[in-house]
Amino acid sequence: MKIKIWSIVLILISFAAVNLQAQYPVTSEGKSPFVEVVKNIRESVVNIQVEYEQSYNARGQLPFNDDFFKYFFPNPPQIQPRKAMAMGSGFIFKREGKEVYILTNNHVVQAGQDGKITVALADKAQYIAKIVGLDAESDLAVIKIEVEKKEDITIVKLGNSDDIEIGDWAIAIGNPFGQLGLERTVTVGVISATGRANLNFGSGSPIYQDYIQTDAAINPGNSGGPLLNLKSEVIGVNAAITSTSGGNVGIGFAIPVNMAKKVSSDLMEKGQVVRAYIGILPQDIDSDLRASLNLDKVKGVLITKVEENTPAQDAGLKRGDVILAFDNKEIENVAKFRILIANGEIGVKYPIKIIRDKKEKTLEVTLVPKPGDESETIRETEVNESNKLGLKVEPRNGDFAQRYKIDTNEGVIIISVEPNTPAASSSLKVGDIILEIDQQKVESVKDFNKITKALESDVVLFYIKTSAGNYQYVTVKMD
Repeated sequence: MKIKIWSIVLILISFAAVNLQAQYPVTSEGKSPFVEVVKNIRESVVNIQVEYEQSYNARGQLPFNDDFFKYFFPNPPQIQPRKAMAMGSGFIFKREGKEVYILTNNHVVQAGQDGKITVALADKAQYIAKIVGLDAESDLAVIKIEVEKKEDITIVKLGNSDDIEIGDWAIAIGNPFGQLGLERTVTVGVISATGRANLNFGSGSPIYQDYIQTDAAINPGNSGGPLLNLKSEVIGVNAAITSTSGGNVGIGFAIPVNMAKKVSSDLMEKGQVVRAYIGILPQDIDSDLRASLNLDKVKGVLITKVEENTPAQDAGLKRGDVILAFDNKEIENVAKFRILIANGEIGVKYPIKIIRDKKEKTLEVTLVPKPGDESETIRETEVNESNKLGLKVEPRNGDFAQRYKIDTNEGVIIISVEPNTPAASSSLKVGDIILEIDQQKVESVKDFNKITKALESDVVLFYIKTSAGNYQYVTVKMD
């Protein structure tokens, strides 16, 4: 009897050990496998600090751009700048000689277009970074630094996010609450879900969403850091959280690394992301639509509109068609379909399977570049350089124009007039649109930099459109 009891005890202990090992994985040496992942990757993670200027009204935050206030205040107070700071994370994914490329989130470094981006490496070395490209539609960005040849750089290995499964282990590394100096914090969890889309993170929510959800702790400042698997491969770029408190509650989101590969490649090669276009307005299929359309599954997308003179119209697609597959890949929902089309090759003919009048048929569609695709990307030549005039300007489709609803299709916008400079002594104001300098047309920040760099005259003639909508000439004395 005693032997039987001890046998049962040993069996129970064995089951407990197996369950414990399944819950908390260990190596053959009895160590956590996360240790090796951290050793391989931790030093590739960088701390990003962005210093920039925010504008505010000298007399408070009254909505002087509102038409009602413009009627009573035709000459509103000048918008004054104040210093602001943002912090986040990133990771090194490529090196070419002295140039080191870092992947991060668009929302982490976007304000650095007219500010200063400082990158701190694991050895505390700090470098000023330049923006290679920004893509607000995916919330991804690439920046670069130039290091000394002797600088030891750790480069991550990019994995395949299509291979991940719900329940897989996930390791996040980043710089939460950067002001506290908590660099390269490691947190561990699992993949909670994949394919999360239609999430609203405010006005800056990306259009292309296919998030990996994880319960590995992600907090403010972790944005841009890597999400890793047990092979020390990056499977995602940590980007956002859902929280009622502003801190981690176990629901974090990362951008799949396969999307990041495509975006970063385009940003480095072309300065912007080139996406394909088909020309339809799609709608998700729900259970009611499935029943009414006599479909087997709640999958695919319903075409609610076909735009004129588009690949979809040329292919013969019609309103009411249900798209089941594109390029022999089954369509699950609108979010997946949108990404599949955007990542397609321009000029390539693809099969597209549909249901029309309860019958399946396959058409062929040739994708074209997305029209009017002006991703919020930037080239180094578009950065506003320091100048003797004392002016800071921004492209007409930049953040300032969007924030203050300045609608213009020409020139560049003044976003700052520095005190004790020639411009400060003139009638130029923040919000004015510069159209010409010394009778030379200004179409971009690059034009502005080139013209102001070559200025030699004592008096510079500006042709502007004022914030009140009036066209006039303004002189700036350089002495």
